Amino acid sequence: MAGVTPTRVALLGGTGSIGDSTLRVMAANPDSMVLHSLSGFRRVDALIERVRQWRPARVAVADEAARTALLAAIDYQPDVVTGAAGLVELAADSEADLVVAAIMGAAGLPSTMAAARAGKRIALANKEALVMAGDLMMQAVDAHGATLLPIDSEHNAIFQSLPADYRCGQPIQGLRQLWLTCSGGPFRDQPERDLSQVTPAQACKHPNWSMGQKISVDSATLMNKGLELIEACYLFNVASTDIRVVLHPQSIIHSLVEYRDGSFISQLGRTDMRVPIANALAHPVRVDSGVEPLDLAQLSQLTFDQPDNDRFPALGLARAAVTASQRHSIWLNAVNECAVEDFLCGRLRFDQIASRVGHALECVAPAPIDSLDAVLEADDHARRWYAEL
Repeated sequence: MAGVTPTRVALLGGTGSIGDSTLRVMAANPDSMVLHSLSGFRRVDALIERVRQWRPARVAVADEAARTALLAAIDYQPDVVTGAAGLVELAADSEADLVVAAIMGAAGLPSTMAAARAGKRIALANKEALVMAGDLMMQAVDAHGATLLPIDSEHNAIFQSLPADYRCGQPIQGLRQLWLTCSGGPFRDQPERDLSQVTPAQACKHPNWSMGQKISVDSATLMNKGLELIEACYLFNVASTDIRVVLHPQSIIHSLVEYRDGSFISQLGRTDMRVPIANALAHPVRVDSGVEPLDLAQLSQLTFDQPDNDRFPALGLARAAVTASQRHSIWLNAVNECAVEDFLCGRLRFDQIASRVGHALECVAPAPIDSLDAVLEADDHARRWYAEL
């Protein structure tokens, strides 16, 4: 696009799957996007490879040892910052136009909040920013004029189905309800399966998407859809009762908006995260995602069904948590993470994951969450509670 100043992107979490897909979209649009800064803490080798290829001006690493290793492996001198403070610095950098918040877990909270307080455009992939700190995050977005652009395929589908001038956090005019589509996970067509006998390998074998172990297990329990329901409440300023979840095994329709006049508007696309990432990076412009177009003539059928809430109670737990308080959502997220880790390590049965979360929600003492420190304290309290079971 001749004459257009390229968007300077700060990619926080650049060595994970979202980071990889983001860089692939940017590679397909070199004239409109440039990588200004990049972070990677766990996979130093992968970070070095990306720095060599993209040569960002700024890089964030975990510690001084990683900083030394990086600088020894590259042939130029970027500004290298370290630790959580370094991430916050990159997120608020005045030279960055858009921040991709792709650091998973509570570790991504401070930098995402810093981006909001700096009034940035934020391509949001970090679930915990809203599940754990939704009230605080949306207050910061509103107070500082930041813009949230959801990357999750379901939330991005809803965003694309809203009026062109819609900004996340605003009420939706004429809305009847939102529909989140759900693949149903690997056990959707196996009602006779004894879930107590499910192995980690079986739970991680998702039929449609290629994902990490934790999110694959969450998809199998439907907790991932529960977390997305909580996110949607904050992103689109709706109550949990205004959101329905429907099984859609083909994962072609990524979510829908139902309006009062009876219209349903949806977004369709392949199961490739580059589609929603391209939409978020370039919004409101449409750019090439690098994804092969969907051929509607090749679709044999699109089917929908109700989720089995008795076999998969996670959706109900998420609705209860977001309705109760922010602290309940924090506990739901933390205890689920702990239980999934125990399941993956063979210390817990698959069917016990949701029961642990349900027990935790019964033990939460509601109290205000008025700061990021309070969020992290509640998260730590939930994890200590779980460890003492």
